[in-house]
Order: sequence, then structure tokens, then C-alpha cells
Amino acid sequence: MVKPAKGIIQYSEHVEANGAAFFAAADNMGLEGIVSKRRSSPYRSGPSDGWVETKCWEVGDFDLLGSRREPGKAPQGIMARGGKYAGSATVALTKEKRERLWDQVRKGRSPPPGLPKAISKAEWLKPGITARVRYLRGEPKLRHATVEDVRAEAAENLDKQSAARN
Repeated sequence: MVKPAKGIIQYSEHVEANGAAFFAAADNMGLEGIVSKRRSSPYRSGPSDGWVETKCWEVGDFDLLGSRREPGKAPQGIMARGGKYAGSATVALTKEKRERLWDQVRKGRSPPPGLPKAISKAEWLKPGITARVRYLRGEPKLRHATVEDVRAEAAENLDKQSAARN
């Protein structure tokens, strides 16, 4: 169904049926996604109802180093993997989990080494918090990423520490 790539962008033969199977094959190959179009739809620059881009997502564990919280904006987690900065992710946890996470902020703590200077006004978290992150495939840094959960061991630590304070 999908031949080996000759370049970063490739054209596949026209597939009229079973788009879900075609997408699954692209996803299994580690591709970033597919573009589908109506047969009668000519190419036009910009968004179009006749063309649909379907992207492949990854889910993985990252170290949650810190956060940026600004009024009126979604909180952002500052993420790392393997000791290297990996980008940021919107924190999409329940209110209860978010509050337990904010309890882990260490006021006045310096940022870990190796982070971009562009990260400012961040609050740094206690080490050892791991987050489950959903993100778009295809880039070295996180893209359209969302913190979906805190890994079970880290969540238990958050629960115990929060309970000990109350």
C-alpha cells in the first residue's frame, strides 16, 4: 500500500477506499501523517474543504522540569527527555491534579542547566516528576503537545506529599 520513501515528502498512488487502513499503514511506518483530498478537488493554496490533513500522534514520558503560568493562558509544562530540553506542553490535567502539581513548585529554585534563554518567568518543580505527553510526530522538539497525566509513581508521590501537608 505504501512504498519506501524517496524523499521527505512523497506522493502515493491514488487510493479510493479504506482511508483508515492507509492512515494506519502510514502511522505504523512512523510517518508524520497523510493528506487526503476529494477526487474532484483541484489544488489551491491555503485551507480547503476538499483537502484534509490527518496527523500521527505519539505519546511518551518526559521529565517535567517546570511550568509557566500566566493569567488568561493555559499553563505550560517545560519538558525534558534524556536530560535534554524537549520543548513545552500544555498542562491538561484535572483541577485536583494540577493543584497537587503546583504544590511541587520550588520557589527561588534555579533552572536546570542547558535550557534555552527564551524560557523566562518559569517556576521550577521538584525533580523526579514524570509526565505522560501527547505530541505530533515529526520534529525534534515537542509540537502541539499536551500533558495528559502524571505517571503513576509520580502521582503517588504527589498524593503522599499533598496529604502530609494537610
